[in-house]
Amino acid sequence: MYPDLDVPQPQVILAAGGTVEFRNDTDRELVFRQESNFFYLTGCNVPGSFVLAVYQPGQTPSIDLFVPEAVEADIMWSVPPPSLDAAAASHDVTHVKHPATIPSLLAALPPGALVHTLARGSPLFPAIPDDHLAPLLVHDSITPTDAYLLTALHNARLIKDEHEISLIRKANEISSRAHETVMRVLGQAVKHGLRAGAAREGRPLLPGEWLIEKEAAAEAIFVASCRREGAVHQAYLPIVASSTRASTLHYCCNDREFAWGPVGPHDHQSSTSPLSLSPQVLLIDAGCEWDNYAADITRTTPVGNGGKFTPESRAIYTLVLAMQSASFALCKPGTHWDAVQRVCHTTLIAGFKDLGIFRTGASEAELLASGISAAFFPHGVGHSLGMDVHDVPSVSKPVDVTTGALQVIGDGALAGDKAEWGHASCYEYLRLRRPLEAGMVVTVEPGIYFSPHLLARAGVHNSAFLDVEVLRKYEGMGGVRIEDVVVITMEGYENLTTVRSDVEWVEGVSSGEI
Repeated sequence: MYPDLDVPQPQVILAAGGTVEFRNDTDRELVFRQESNFFYLTGCNVPGSFVLAVYQPGQTPSIDLFVPEAVEADIMWSVPPPSLDAAAASHDVTHVKHPATIPSLLAALPPGALVHTLARGSPLFPAIPDDHLAPLLVHDSITPTDAYLLTALHNARLIKDEHEISLIRKANEISSRAHETVMRVLGQAVKHGLRAGAAREGRPLLPGEWLIEKEAAAEAIFVASCRREGAVHQAYLPIVASSTRASTLHYCCNDREFAWGPVGPHDHQSSTSPLSLSPQVLLIDAGCEWDNYAADITRTTPVGNGGKFTPESRAIYTLVLAMQSASFALCKPGTHWDAVQRVCHTTLIAGFKDLGIFRTGASEAELLASGISAAFFPHGVGHSLGMDVHDVPSVSKPVDVTTGALQVIGDGALAGDKAEWGHASCYEYLRLRRPLEAGMVVTVEPGIYFSPHLLARAGVHNSAFLDVEVLRKYEGMGGVRIEDVVVITMEGYENLTTVRSDVEWVEGVSSGEI
């Protein structure tokens, strides 16, 4: 929190944009993506840029943008930075200059100025060169500080304006179509079978002939669908996990083939036999960026079994949908995110009792207090989303300025009744722990997983609350996650994710029936 002052000081922001990085010790560029806080301040995607914003009481604020001067090597090898005139025409700033002028401008700052930067010396943020900062370090009446800017920017970024929401909406529309494209390619393979014409003709498969037989192929189709619509970046490494690997929350190897069933002795002689895939699920958690704003969508699709869920996977999928529906009902201003997490656990507990996984003799309060549900739903139900997929972490879990404790209600921290909120493990990995506000964009992503590691660590097979024989029917399916992006409105919420997730539609597309 910025200290109260009797006499307002001049306030200055100095921030650096990202620079082009190179692979290992070579001169091969990696794809550039601007640092989020710098882009939020400037809208500038030019590598190697800086911004200097100055506010003096009683005067009009000034914002100076600094873009690198083009050199011959830039023009020869890559796209050069814009000219000063071109940058001035495309950015709403006071002046556009070259970075060489920064030291002289800093030396001319008014006495008593407080110069705000992001954390200096941190690998998380682009560095400001020492020669730029030198005038500040020798100026007795000017104070550089990195104590306030990041929190201020994150608080501003937490609430999205209409323009930001439109960019997130666009990213979600593109990503939704990419998810559906993967499902439809899977469905076409079920409907038409394996096509071997290209192999006989000695040519590569064309996009319309692509088949998905492994995780990498599904990832390739997803990314290609986004890229052809103009999305340059994925918001994060896609998670494409089939079969039991769907129980690994951030699995991003994406290098395994699907699980195959028994192969008949003459299957190799047929070019039209359907794919002999074992019944399994394919979990894809992926989303692109649009103009540096993210999407984050997860869909879980049946593979094998004619593109239909097995009874066990359908039951778990339907239960995750119920968890998401209960979460949506709470998405409105004033709801503390801990309450959304709690309703996911209570819905899971009720569903597992109906399925016979949890014994019916145990009460909801006993099961919630035991923490056993966290072995199956270990992560948080969602997080803030914006320019970063796990957006504004410094303000997502606010602390009391006096005690330093998290301002939460889960685990009885403010409720006073621990049994009401259950075991601390139900809230351990939440990335968001604050009341919802209109303009916040959050993901709603409940899941149920049968991870051998997590189940063993929690000792569920020895729990008196659990029927091990019933559990065995579900343990081999991996996991299910369903994730949408919503914006909180004054009345409730709007779902920005357009790809459907209801069972009938997912099975219809995945089987090639619709």
